[in-house]
Amino acid sequence: MTRYVVIGAGALGGLLAAELHSSGVESLLVARGAHGEAIRTGGLRIRRPDVTDVVRLPVASGPDEVDLRPDDVLVLGVKAQDVETVLQAWSWLPVEGGGVAADLPVLTLQNGLATEDAVLRRFGEVYAATAWIAASHLSPGEVVSPSWPTVGIIWLGRHHSGTDERAGQIAADLRGARFGATAVDDIAAWKAHKLRGNITNGLDLFAGSADDLAEAGALLVAELDNVFAAAGIEVVDPATAVPDLPALEIGTVPDHEHRRSTWQSFARGAGSEVDHLNGEIVLLGRRHGVPTPVNEALQRALGARSAAGASTEPIDVRILLDPAMQPI
Repeated sequence: MTRYVVIGAGALGGLLAAELHSSGVESLLVARGAHGEAIRTGGLRIRRPDVTDVVRLPVASGPDEVDLRPDDVLVLGVKAQDVETVLQAWSWLPVEGGGVAADLPVLTLQNGLATEDAVLRRFGEVYAATAWIAASHLSPGEVVSPSWPTVGIIWLGRHHSGTDERAGQIAADLRGARFGATAVDDIAAWKAHKLRGNITNGLDLFAGSADDLAEAGALLVAELDNVFAAAGIEVVDPATAVPDLPALEIGTVPDHEHRRSTWQSFARGAGSEVDHLNGEIVLLGRRHGVPTPVNEALQRALGARSAAGASTEPIDVRILLDPAMQPI
């Protein structure tokens, strides 16, 4: 039987490991610090619209506490900026019976387009996934999951394209764990679609008039579209690609206001994934000679905020629209 070793216990990683465990599929959650200790001692609290579940599941604090098995699937649940650190720590660990971790299949859950090639440098069997989920993680030992009865939607496939028996089995296991999961042939186009949605995540840390925020969002997406066209990157249209697209019903969880993942990272004082969202568009723009001034301004603003000590103090959105206001 497959065991899923979920490395990273944020909103998605924590929920995925807990729901797999609750469905009877073996999982091991790798969680560090106060969050990991809280889960180890009291279980993972999952706050839903009408109930709070506590899931007690196996937890490890790091690779030194994990004995890898040949039937394991590694799941990268950390943010994109932390992937390289995970790969350095895990890739060459021994596996029971022979071989190393790099011989095992890996499922990547990161936003952006860069993770899979980084993993492919070491691992030969890479499955890319893109997840639509409304969950939040802000407090140790707790995840807020307002989506019910489907807790999230996941599309996955072999990197760069295609499906196989393992992709189908992973999708089946996730469906049994209350995710709307589907194996697809063109996962790269699904990842690109998700990035198009994520490109405005950073705006949660900006303040200004509704018109200025809307203009900034439209410019960020327009730059992405121009870059993708120049780079020949295809973007799937879920409405036409999947006729029976699963519904994600978002309920209300008491005393909770949902914010997107970038804001959550700053609220926890953690690093930002902006270099793998807006920074990806800046990179592609520079490669293909396409200007991306608004994405670059957002990347610079949040990069400077992170370097100075992450906080959620609002930034004036006009610095994205007026070059004269942008810091040198």
